[in-house]
Amino acid sequence: MATETNEQLNNLLKTIRTLRGDDGCPWDRKQTTNTLARYLRLECEELIQAIANNDNENICEEIGDIFYILVMMSEISRDLGEFQFSDVIKGIDEKLIRRHPHVFAGTPYENEADLAIQWESIKAAEKKKNSV
Repeated sequence: MATETNEQLNNLLKTIRTLRGDDGCPWDRKQTTNTLARYLRLECEELIQAIANNDNENICEEIGDIFYILVMMSEISRDLGEFQFSDVIKGIDEKLIRRHPHVFAGTPYENEADLAIQWESIKAAEKKKNSV
């Protein structure tokens, strides 16, 4: 399954790079993270509606649309030398592990309220560290 997912993700990256390339689509080439922000909002609204309708086919499609926009934004940032998609994936993976010490570090907890306090504490420490 991982190999299949990696292959499909690599195919998506290749498709987006082709669309943004010299012989690609003029619309895709001129997009910026700012211009894509409105499409992201619209697609999120469509996903929320599909969820409310319990429409699994459209849920899948809208998740794909949102994922496309996010990967496209990452590719734009890569082209500008800011960061790339692998940085996004690595960052969220590290954040999830860091914010779940009860799963990944064996930190004990009593109940969900403790987990919420722990989550907020970790999040606050991250924000403090990032603002320095």
